[in-house]
Amino acid sequence: MAQYNIITEAPESTVVTDYQPLYRKETSFQSEADLEKAFIEQLQTQAYDYLPITSEEELVANLRSQLELLNDYKFTDSEWEQFFKSKIANQNIGIEEKTTIIQEDHIQLLTRDDGTVKNIYLIDKANIHNNRLQVINQYSSTSHFCSAQGSESMAEQVQVAGQVSVAERSRSHRYDVTVLVNGLPLIHIELKKRGVDIKEAFNQINRYNRESFWAGSGLFEFVQLFVISNGTHTKYYSNTTRFSHIRELGDGSVKKGKRTSNSFEFTSWWADANNRPITDLMDFGRTIFAKHTLLNLLTKYCVFTSDKVLLTLRPYQIVATERILNKITVSNNYKTYGSIEGGGYIWHTTGKR
Repeated sequence: MAQYNIITEAPESTVVTDYQPLYRKETSFQSEADLEKAFIEQLQTQAYDYLPITSEEELVANLRSQLELLNDYKFTDSEWEQFFKSKIANQNIGIEEKTTIIQEDHIQLLTRDDGTVKNIYLIDKANIHNNRLQVINQYSSTSHFCSAQGSESMAEQVQVAGQVSVAERSRSHRYDVTVLVNGLPLIHIELKKRGVDIKEAFNQINRYNRESFWAGSGLFEFVQLFVISNGTHTKYYSNTTRFSHIRELGDGSVKKGKRTSNSFEFTSWWADANNRPITDLMDFGRTIFAKHTLLNLLTKYCVFTSDKVLLTLRPYQIVATERILNKITVSNNYKTYGSIEGGGYIWHTTGKR
């Protein structure tokens, strides 16, 4: 009897090979609320749990329960308080430090009540399907700050606060849709109704960064990826694209007309393996928000540089990477290292040195 050995085993590819958009009738007017509802329903069909969370108290309680499930460990109240305040909601760390935690230091140390130390995973990168995905919407955040009287913008408040009297003010925001990974908000989606330029969603996220992502325990500073959409057009980008863009505008380092990698022009389209863009929100949701795709993107295909910049690979880069890895596996299994059959080449034609 003939025997057959597995030469290579192909798990699900991160990028879909050939995506055919589904026919739909929502091509003209669709309100932001309608888009939000349809998108959440789509995620629910993909094994996302919907949570009616709208306050930080609920968000923190859910985070505790999700980390307990992931780590198969029950925090005491005192353990959770010290872990949460020192490792997650430390007021001395910002976006860059929180990105470092997710990308490079996702296993944090908990000092238990008995003095022993335990590893606590914030995300499981070795077995990505151990992570739980949840979706929330219309989360309410209120920020409190001192403002200069008669000054409207945050920038003006900073500039004139030393010259005029200041008063405490508060500002409330409601975020559209947020995906929680093990209870942490790691992906945020901002929507606009069909027909509205998606750059408005990009600018709105910038306002959130200035005015409220840092508020309370600062959990929304853990967001790694942002998605902006008007239903018809949908793009994604990393947190440091947004953060660095705001910082550059604040210190005046970007001159008028100059485009940097932190500007809107460097947001990205998602695509299939043939590099055909997937722009419609619902198609985007079926592909990039597939559980294995999203978790692979977060855990394998984000590069955090020495300059503290988070780079998210584009679809064609992911496809090339996985084809190279597959070729290595096949060459190893066939014992063809060092031969023409076991080799290949990389053709890189984009960008410049």
